[in-house]
Amino acid sequence: MPLSAPPVDSARGSALYQEVLEFYARQMRSLDEGRVTEWAATFTEDGVFSAQAHPRPQEGREAIRQGAAEAVRRLAERGVRRRHWLGMLDVTRHGDGSLTARSYAQVIDTPIGGQAAVELSCTCEDLLVREGDRLLVRHRRVDRDDLPRP
Repeated sequence: MPLSAPPVDSARGSALYQEVLEFYARQMRSLDEGRVTEWAATFTEDGVFSAQAHPRPQEGREAIRQGAAEAVRRLAERGVRRRHWLGMLDVTRHGDGSLTARSYAQVIDTPIGGQAAVELSCTCEDLLVREGDRLLVRHRRVDRDDLPRP
């Protein structure tokens, strides 16, 4: 027996939910493979990436791309492969057509020739919007489990 019925605005079990899952699969793979321009293109031109671990949000697609490029460069210098694993996805539809997507994110680092380990455990909350037939992130908030919440 389910714990509770999904809310009326929930996208669980729908084609929309599947679309969001596929969006994240493509988005995270592009970042993990170092294709930062492709990854940044999954944000709106005025998109925001904020995390309590960063002193200030990255605002705008180009700033988001630059931040990702720097992170990819640092990992390469250390000889580390990084993978993002998203799960426990919950998607809520809003009347204006936007979506809130909440998930848990595990960040797994593997040194070349070494043992994989969970580097970070986080929650992620995105505001997704549609531009044409594509979903894009307008605002992402990442909170690490090891840091105090603001």
